[in-house]
Amino acid sequence: MLTTSFRAGVLVKAVACAGLLLLRPSSGAAQSKVAPPPPPRGKTSYAPVARGVSFDRMVAHFRRLKPKVMAAHMRLLMERYDLSDRPSPDVTMSGGKPIQVGVRVKLPDGVTWEQLSRMTPEEIRRQGLWPKGFLPLPHPNHDEGGMLFPAHHIAELKRQTGRDLTRFDLDFDLPAHLLPEYPPPMYLTTRPDLGDVSQGKLVTLANYYELFNGILNPKQLEGLRLLVTPFPQQQFNATGDRRSLKPHRGVSCFDCHVNGHTNGATHLVGDIRPQAFRHRIDTPTLRGVNIQRLFGSQRALKSVEDFTEFEQRAAYFDGDPVIATKKGVNVLERGSQVHFMAEFQAILALPPAPKLRWDGKLDPKKATPSELRGQELFFGKARCAECHPAPYYTDNLMHDLKTERFYEPQWVGRRYAAGDGPIKTFPLRGIKDSPPYLHDGRLLTLEDTVEFFNLVLELRLTAEEKRDLVAFLRCL
Repeated sequence: MLTTSFRAGVLVKAVACAGLLLLRPSSGAAQSKVAPPPPPRGKTSYAPVARGVSFDRMVAHFRRLKPKVMAAHMRLLMERYDLSDRPSPDVTMSGGKPIQVGVRVKLPDGVTWEQLSRMTPEEIRRQGLWPKGFLPLPHPNHDEGGMLFPAHHIAELKRQTGRDLTRFDLDFDLPAHLLPEYPPPMYLTTRPDLGDVSQGKLVTLANYYELFNGILNPKQLEGLRLLVTPFPQQQFNATGDRRSLKPHRGVSCFDCHVNGHTNGATHLVGDIRPQAFRHRIDTPTLRGVNIQRLFGSQRALKSVEDFTEFEQRAAYFDGDPVIATKKGVNVLERGSQVHFMAEFQAILALPPAPKLRWDGKLDPKKATPSELRGQELFFGKARCAECHPAPYYTDNLMHDLKTERFYEPQWVGRRYAAGDGPIKTFPLRGIKDSPPYLHDGRLLTLEDTVEFFNLVLELRLTAEEKRDLVAFLRCL
């Protein structure tokens, strides 16, 4: 398999990779018969430091390929999902954006969700009936990878600061209506009386001091400054193999974790080789970091300090410290800078949940009958609470759902789907504010999430039980 194109520095490899991307089927049970699996290991764990072509030639090449690459990926998305804008008439995120409703994953022809739920994993796998939208979601160009930002974030950041996160080779893929609200509210554990301390603004280096001076202590204020300061990153830096047209100061932590939450930005994990096995990442929220004990979807880092330092030293550069040195790694000082950044992250509060009591469960006087039935299912038949116990709805452990028992290993775009492995249990408090779902964002709505776990856990929930469970999740 040919891996990341110009990070390898050879133009002919890039052309070959792009051609394979356009020719290979996007998904489906029969794909393993069309294309062989990738080699179990790559030729090397490292990316070459020296590039072999001029920057202008590289830009021209990627600009020429971009329309075809994005069209191929959009066909894959349309094959998997209903991407239409269907907002809820009565349920909103914390800042007022309506949540999206309905199952968006498309079923194979001729089957219903009820029929699938009555089948065993072996039957689903043998007949190739696992919904394509439940397969791992690939990056828009999985060979290339790298951070991708929604267009509305790029536009607002450019307006405020003049910094441009546009890539000349790729665009973000999911529509804005399927993403978290923007900019999201920011809540602090130390000042719940203030509500949204961001005042409805995108917090950046241009306004953080004005917004937070007098609210934070000096260490927290310095930590926030570092979180909104751009530092060199794999695609956004000053070297000649960047993916921005102009030399770039880089990316800040809050370019993905907007206002301490998320804007749905995506990239690939740096932990896995070869390239085809790397997971897409859906940026998780930082709200409620203080109650978490594991960080990173699979890395299982044990503190937010470890996570903060790891992101700067490795994750920003695809987990390659050699390339990090070339592109300008920001080496944080553990005793002050890392500590200050972690101290601020630790006071990012979960969003309000007016129907929940102190123990994280519904107040019967405020909840509807459907929500109360959903809570009973959550802690009973649906088995959700086995991994997501109240009050914060996480067990701070990792679990392997073994989804590969439902499908044959296969190519999905340029991502090879052969199982997810153990994934950390993300907190469900505030879940309606954080679409899309699962570690790679493959589930677009809460309804999709319930259908997914109904099959994975072999629950056989009825249609009414699924509706009640979704109603409860919206209260968290």
